[in-house]
Amino acid sequence: MKRFYLIGFLVLMGFDTLAQISFKYAGAQALPLEFSTSWLLRVFGQPWIYGAFVGYVGAFFAWMTLLKHAPIGPAFAASHLEIVSVLLLSVWLFDERIGVPQVIGGLFIVAGIVCLALSETEDDAPGGNPGAGSASANAAALAGDNASHGR
Repeated sequence: MKRFYLIGFLVLMGFDTLAQISFKYAGAQALPLEFSTSWLLRVFGQPWIYGAFVGYVGAFFAWMTLLKHAPIGPAFAASHLEIVSVLLLSVWLFDERIGVPQVIGGLFIVAGIVCLALSETEDDAPGGNPGAGSASANAAALAGDNASHGR
């Protein structure tokens, strides 16, 4: 199952990254921004806009598949890894500069995902942190307690 998560989140990150990079390229080639038919034709005449659509559709299906199996906390956090991948690719593709704040922000994103993933594995282990279980598990336990007490 861990391989499924790894591959799934890499696929999700790939599709999300494709969408963001494609929008950047499409937007740069569609300038100047104006509300007109010629502008819309210019936008939809760029192949990058279709890359963005493919990225969003692919990300949607990858996300829906992951949500069937992955715990929601780490899954939601890991779904934001594209922020780091887009940041890194922007340096190479768009000659953007990364400063100390961007590096620190990227590290915080990755550290947060790692912390959530580790806390989720501790919850699954026998004798894990009883106060950090999922909301649905807590609700099920409360429902069971209420049923056994005749409430």
